[in-house]
Amino acid sequence: MTEAPVLRPAAGRGPGLERCHGSRLSVEDGALVLRARGRTRRVPVGDGGVARAVFVDAAPADAGRDEPGRPDAWGEVRLQDRDGTQVARIPLGDWLPEAPALPERAVQGEQLLERTGVAGLLKAAGVPLHVARDRNDPRAGSGKGGVSLGPGPAFPLWYWCVRGVAGTLWFSAFTVVVFSDTVPGRLVLLLALTALCGPVARLVLRAWTRLRAGRRRVTVLERVTPDPAPGSGATVRFLRDTEVRVQNRDLVLRDLGGQEYWFPRTGAHAVTRLVKVLDGTGRPVGAELRGPGEQVRAVFPWDLWFGGADGADGWSRLCGVPGLAVSERRLGGKRTWPKGPVLGTGLLPRTGREARRMARFPGTAAGVSSTAVMAFGNLFSVIQGVRVADTAPGPAAVAVAAGALGLVLQAVPYAVYELRGRLVLDRTAAERTTN
Repeated sequence: MTEAPVLRPAAGRGPGLERCHGSRLSVEDGALVLRARGRTRRVPVGDGGVARAVFVDAAPADAGRDEPGRPDAWGEVRLQDRDGTQVARIPLGDWLPEAPALPERAVQGEQLLERTGVAGLLKAAGVPLHVARDRNDPRAGSGKGGVSLGPGPAFPLWYWCVRGVAGTLWFSAFTVVVFSDTVPGRLVLLLALTALCGPVARLVLRAWTRLRAGRRRVTVLERVTPDPAPGSGATVRFLRDTEVRVQNRDLVLRDLGGQEYWFPRTGAHAVTRLVKVLDGTGRPVGAELRGPGEQVRAVFPWDLWFGGADGADGWSRLCGVPGLAVSERRLGGKRTWPKGPVLGTGLLPRTGREARRMARFPGTAAGVSSTAVMAFGNLFSVIQGVRVADTAPGPAAVAVAAGALGLVLQAVPYAVYELRGRLVLDRTAAERTTN
């Protein structure tokens, strides 16, 4: 009897690693069970619960953007009761481990259902699954209502609360200051302290992420690190951070940005095959990690992973992973490898600048705009502190100090990160050894 799949979330890094370690969607005792960030949600199956599922395999209206990381672009499975009312929905992009590394809709249809494990999950739950190729298909319903069975946000709730409250207070104070001729010192003080909350909260989040990572207890059965061939361009950062971990239930690929891709070792959507790929002359060019339906889940370019003096040892240890069937295949003619977008081809960025961008601590959806707003808020605090220095010297001094501290808390970590990357981590390993 095949084990019921347990879904793993899309890859994450920084605070998003919390989801990789703890968020799971499974079927237990006649219900779909979601565990995410310390909470458990159960959706009953059968009478009074989920009676059927409809996979809406259609791109959203703005699907022209070739950009990874948008869960809605992958489609969703809508769970309905016997009357067709939506009970819950499963965003497939949230449960495809390699989704952040692929262009949207690089995998579609039944292949996507197999990769994520949703097909096996619904089969184990006894829920019939239908496919709608059009969002206007009557079976798909309106798409409204019900709970989202996703792994939850990457950032913890406390961080959003702090940023939300501080941002609201800051904007209110900012509006009054801008449109007032005279500004009370206490209002400038509020403006400065709320502006300082942004960079402080971000540093606390980094510390919180490190602390949580240090407390995780993961049993690692095998760890394979790259052994690149000379001249491959492998950097110190690549060698330090990239690895494959074999755990009790998972096989985890970690890239140089700290992002982890978790693949199950058991269940209908497990990775089960390791294929060594040879060119026409018999020279190895890479290896493929395959899952259900012989789908390639990840690749390992040979020169980067096993081309060095000790590469054979790493390859033999990877071949020895229990549950992985090992085989070979040879490319015919002038066929290129790998074919199509797949996880593993971009683990070594082409430039140091790209590597630093990949490895930088993850930001919110606002991206650079969030940092720019925080910097402006702290600079504005300094300006307003100087403005009210004559009428309210005490609050003015605090405002100037808080604004300056906020700018320092943003500039110093950035400068240290850039310098360390340029001088140490993003230099080639051979160059670093020579010097």
